[in-house]
Amino acid sequence: MESVSPKFVLPETFDGVKSEITGQLGMIWELVKAPVIVPLLRLAVYLCLAMSLMLFFERLYMGVVIILVKLFWKKPEKRYKFEPIQEDEELGNSNFPVVLVQIPMFNEREVYKLSIGAACGLSWPSDRLVIQVLDDSTDPTVKQMVEMECQRWASKGLNIRYQIRENRVGYKAGALKEGLKRSYVKHSEYVVIFDADFQPEPDFLRRSIPFLVHNPDIALVQARWRFVNADECLLTRMQEMSLDYHFTVEQEVGSSTHAFFGFNGTAGIWRIAAINDAGGWKDRTTVEDMDLAVRASLRGWKFLYLGDLQVRSELPSTFRAFRFQQHRWSCGPANLFRKMVMEIISNKRVKFWKKVYVIYSFFFVRKIIAHWVTFCFYCVVLPLTILVPEVQVPIWGSVYIPSIITILNSVGTPRSIHLLFYWILFENVMSLHRTKASLIGLLEAGRANEWVVTAKLGSGVGSKAANAKGAKKLIRFFKLPDRLNTLELGFAAFLFTCGCYDFVHGKNSYYVYLFLQTASYFITGFGWIGTYVPNS
Repeated sequence: MESVSPKFVLPETFDGVKSEITGQLGMIWELVKAPVIVPLLRLAVYLCLAMSLMLFFERLYMGVVIILVKLFWKKPEKRYKFEPIQEDEELGNSNFPVVLVQIPMFNEREVYKLSIGAACGLSWPSDRLVIQVLDDSTDPTVKQMVEMECQRWASKGLNIRYQIRENRVGYKAGALKEGLKRSYVKHSEYVVIFDADFQPEPDFLRRSIPFLVHNPDIALVQARWRFVNADECLLTRMQEMSLDYHFTVEQEVGSSTHAFFGFNGTAGIWRIAAINDAGGWKDRTTVEDMDLAVRASLRGWKFLYLGDLQVRSELPSTFRAFRFQQHRWSCGPANLFRKMVMEIISNKRVKFWKKVYVIYSFFFVRKIIAHWVTFCFYCVVLPLTILVPEVQVPIWGSVYIPSIITILNSVGTPRSIHLLFYWILFENVMSLHRTKASLIGLLEAGRANEWVVTAKLGSGVGSKAANAKGAKKLIRFFKLPDRLNTLELGFAAFLFTCGCYDFVHGKNSYYVYLFLQTASYFITGFGWIGTYVPNS
């Protein structure tokens, strides 16, 4: 009896149970791996490779078109009728069409003066300009400040109207729709929309309205966004790279080849008759701008993109605000695709190849496949193949194709070429949220119609004092509970595990990429990507 000591009984029992559980799990894994795991993972690889090729050919097509556009296409002033509108000695200002400027806003404490001041500074006869501030603010103090700013400009002789609603039904689409119902806008022929952080140059209308006046088949003239706070922090630099490609390539290609692209929701001028012909503003998705654009295109209207006409705006400076914005921008198009795909197919006023472009290129590849393949392939399937060495990924699919796509994506922002590698890692992180949002939109799940206004800080658009104020707000914003993003941290742990396994047992050296991607997920998991970086 003395030879049996309690201190030996527990460890031996524990080791036995542990060994038995490990053996059983290993046996289950071996039984399931060959008939189930390997075929499913191999199928996932084939699907991801197919999606990669779809995205590759789409990027290659747009790259070829944009080169041809830059080399051989005529400038918009040559492709369309364009004559500057001049004052007439006999007719006076009646030679100018009446233009409505709509500025929708919601609790825009930091930027409301910027947009109102810029709109009031437009070089256009004051008696032919109506400025409409559509304020859905819930903060009484902000509402009072906005109203006083409108009164201040009205006292200078400008026709500026302050409009509020009893509720926020329809959000931005509801506000714009309600604004067009006002009796004092019935003589307006065109409406230009500026979000609260957008600041057009004084000659904005003189450079854009003539295209609408002299070309009755054009419904929309879209200007390019220029980001005043792109150098504020690493997050804004990453956004600039993504959006510059959108404006430099995607919008230009759509405008030049099919006279169609997605309205960006702001910095664009609409023919009011085209809005009415398309059925007006609708709030059935979170991309009311794209919804209107697609419906107007199906009615035969044409769109024109002016890349040389730029409007200053602000990028989200916090990761939280950026995530909400990306959810809306990814969920909305997928939800709209679900609602409109059959309507596009059955439409008889649009040519076959334009239908193919809208359904396949505009919606399916850019708004769905681009998100899915980035996340599923590089953040899920590729790491899993490390744990299942029976499944191989060809090097052209894991290295060559992604490299070419990345190079093609980088043409929009040559000044940030040194940030290209980190931009890839950051885009892979954001593909997690975009994939989730697109699935919510396609399935029309619970958050399909979630609308969170992107917070603006007013930083980067004024003096050093304004920048310092923005920095203080960011410091207050980044408290630890707000910075902890568990989804990103969970994927960081998964990728780190796969990287360690590949470092010990792998043959393809994927661990180099996996450890870097782990660091990117880890950084965004703690919200450090949005840390303020003051200008020198």
